[in-house]
Order: sequence, then structure tokens, then C-alpha cells
Amino acid sequence: MRNRTRRFALLPLFALCACTTPAPNDTALPAPAAWRYAAATDALGEPVRPGWWTAFGSRELDSLVQQARANSFDVAAAVARVKQAQASAKIAGAALLPNVNGFADATRQGGLLVNDSELEGTSFDLGLVASYELDFWGRNRALRDAALANVDASRFDRDTVALTVSADTANTWLQTVALRQRAAIARQNLDTATQILKTVESRLRAGAVTLLDVAQQRAAVAAQRRALEASVEQANDSLATLAVLLGQPASRLQIATTSLDALHVPDIAAGVPSDVLVQRPDLARAEAQLTAADANIAAARAAMLPSLTLTATAGFGSERIHTIFDNSLYSVAAGLSAPIFNAGSLAAGRDLAIAQQEELLAAYRAAIVSAFGDVDRSLNAIHGVDAQVAAQDEERDEARRALRLAQSRYQAGAETLTTVLDAQQTLFAAEDEGVQLRLARLQGAVSLYRALGGGWTRGAGQSAG
Repeated sequence: MRNRTRRFALLPLFALCACTTPAPNDTALPAPAAWRYAAATDALGEPVRPGWWTAFGSRELDSLVQQARANSFDVAAAVARVKQAQASAKIAGAALLPNVNGFADATRQGGLLVNDSELEGTSFDLGLVASYELDFWGRNRALRDAALANVDASRFDRDTVALTVSADTANTWLQTVALRQRAAIARQNLDTATQILKTVESRLRAGAVTLLDVAQQRAAVAAQRRALEASVEQANDSLATLAVLLGQPASRLQIATTSLDALHVPDIAAGVPSDVLVQRPDLARAEAQLTAADANIAAARAAMLPSLTLTATAGFGSERIHTIFDNSLYSVAAGLSAPIFNAGSLAAGRDLAIAQQEELLAAYRAAIVSAFGDVDRSLNAIHGVDAQVAAQDEERDEARRALRLAQSRYQAGAETLTTVLDAQQTLFAAEDEGVQLRLARLQGAVSLYRALGGGWTRGAGQSAG
């Protein structure tokens, strides 16, 4: 009786040890008060909402993003990972409930001699066996909580993948359209170079120029033809990349849009930096992984303490099957087991869980800093392009005027062919640069939408992003 009293007296000590959970880590990082590259007009923009890609005003882009989200194999794999996590959570939660099994036995024995008599007979058994581990220290609950946190993490990962696919599709479509527009500019420039060549050849026949002038212009025509073929090749490569994002062969993909000029450039309100912490699914995923790590530490510590398992059996048994229900049997047992020597494996498991938590904590903080950097880089890119656009528009307009004047003066014999070639090349470069700047501005908006979470909110699922 004294020993029994002593064992019960130790239970509060075990409970105290088991309830000692890891000290909560300070996961928060101070958010800056404002974005470094934000302008005063940013506050006047539209907030980020689900379906952000519709702000560009292209039905084709809207259709392609919807196709990508529905057909992307990356999204399908992320959805499958959610299902795996849900199944794992059910497995982990099952340990909190009793385990019940049924049994049915039939035994025939014979051929044994005991005191010169042979034992022979048949027995039948039928019943249920139930077992249940008392979760004194919360190990099973901790494992279930870790599994549930992993379910949340997998859902947030799915939303991150959907956001990434949406942004990549929008960026690749914009790039494809821009390359097609650049190819059109190169084609126009080739036509202009060809017309100039005809003029030069006409003046050669009239004796007004030399063969050197003709050779120079033919070289310019060849250079423009090469630039055109390079733009077409790049546009085809971008189209193939877009087809991969859509989960279909490039031969089946048709793009109707050939210019970026008709697209709307959205004005986006970046908000305050602290808002980003609850707007991005990748940060929510990192946070859920931290929660799972905390629960894993609690489970690892509880594994170092004794466990108590209750077992109950109820059934029927008889030597004849038709009388099996005449004899009922039952048994009840309790088993206590405690780790004594395991070469430090349980302590190492606890240390492993703690180290994994420390790694996830560092990754979480790095993700926060990276999120702030994503927004600042996107804002810097947008305002940097906006500052260049006005000057570039003036450069292009003046280059067009210079080419017209150079051609007119050359036909009148007042200017050399070199001046015409320089003016043509300047105009081509200015028009090509204009397309690239507009592409950079539109892709900067996509990057900002992505950096701000794409209108994602907890519980919204794939409707956002």
C-alpha cells in the first residue's frame, strides 16, 4: 500500500514535466512605418483584390489565367498535397480514440499425450478487443495538432502556388505580346530600310551616289532582317513557355493580342508594410509550419514520460459452435510502460524537434524580410519606369521627325546616307525601347500584385491569388 501511495505521489511530478512546453519564441519582426519607394500618389490607387489580372482590361489575359489555374500541374500537385495532409491528420487524430478490433478463432488440437491419455478437441472464440492509451501528457493531442497545422500549411502552399501560376502566366503573356509588338516594329523598320535602299539604288543609276552607299544600305537591310528574325524567335519561345504554364502543347495555343498599347496600366495602393504580414499565403504557410513545430516539440517531450494503456476483451467461447453464445468471457487490463534506457534516442528526438523549430523560425523571419523587399523592389521598378516614360516618348517623337527630315534632305542631295542610316537606327531603337518600357511597367504591376498577396485572405482558398 505504501508503494502504491508513493507511485501516485509521483504523478503530479510527471504531469508537471509533461506540461512544460517550449518557451514561446518571439517570431515578430518590426515592420517599417512606410515603404521606402512609395510615392504620395500610391495611396490613391486601388486596393489589391482577387482576380487582380482583370485590371489590365484584357479578356484574353483573363481567360488564360483562368485556364492556367484550372489546368496547371503545379496547382494539381499542390491540391494533392492538401489531401495527403488531411489524411495524415485523420491518422494522427485516431490515436485519441479507442481502437476496437473483432476476432473469431477456431482451434483444433490433437496428438498430445498427457498421463498416457491423448488430448484432442476443438474450441471456438468470438469477440471484441478494445485498447486505449490514456493521453496523460498530451503527446497524442500534440501530434494531432501538428498534423492539423500541416493541413493549414499545405492549404497556404496551394494558394501560394496558385498565386505564382497566375503571376507567371500574366508576365509570360505580357512578354509574348511585347515580343510580337517588337517584331512588328522590326518589320516596319525593315520596310523603311528597303524603301531607302530603293532610293539609293535609283540615285546610283543616276550617278548621284557610289557603290559604297549601296553596300551600306544593303547591310542595314540585312541587319534589320536579322533583328526581325530574332524577335520572331523570342516571341515563339515565349509562346511555348506560356503553353507549358497552361498545361497544353504550344501548337494548340493561339494569341490574338499583338500590342501592349491597348492595355490598362493599373494604379495599385500598396498600403502599409504591416498589412503584408496577413496578406501573403507564403507567410501564413511559414507560420503554420512553426505551429506544427511547436506541437512536435511537445510530443517529443511527452514521449520521454510513462504511458498507460487500457485493454478490454469481451466475447464468447465454446467447444461446439452451436453453443458458443452460451459462454461469455471478458477481461480488463491496464499496462504501464516507461522508458528506462534507450541510448538517448528520445532526448535526441526532442533536440531534433527543437532544432527544426529554430530552423523554421529563421525561415519565417527571412520570409517576412523578403516580403518587404518584394514590395519595395516592385514600387521602385514602377516609379523608375514612370520617370523614364515621358523622356522616352519625347525621344521617339523627335527620332521620327529626324528620320523624315533626313530622308527629305537626302533625296534633295543635301544630306549624306550616313545621316539617314543613323536617324533610322535611332528611331528603331527608340520605338523598341518604348515597348520594353511599357512591358516593364505592366510587369512591375504584376510583381506588385504578387508581392501584396494577390488579394489573398485566410479561408478564401483558390478564389484569391
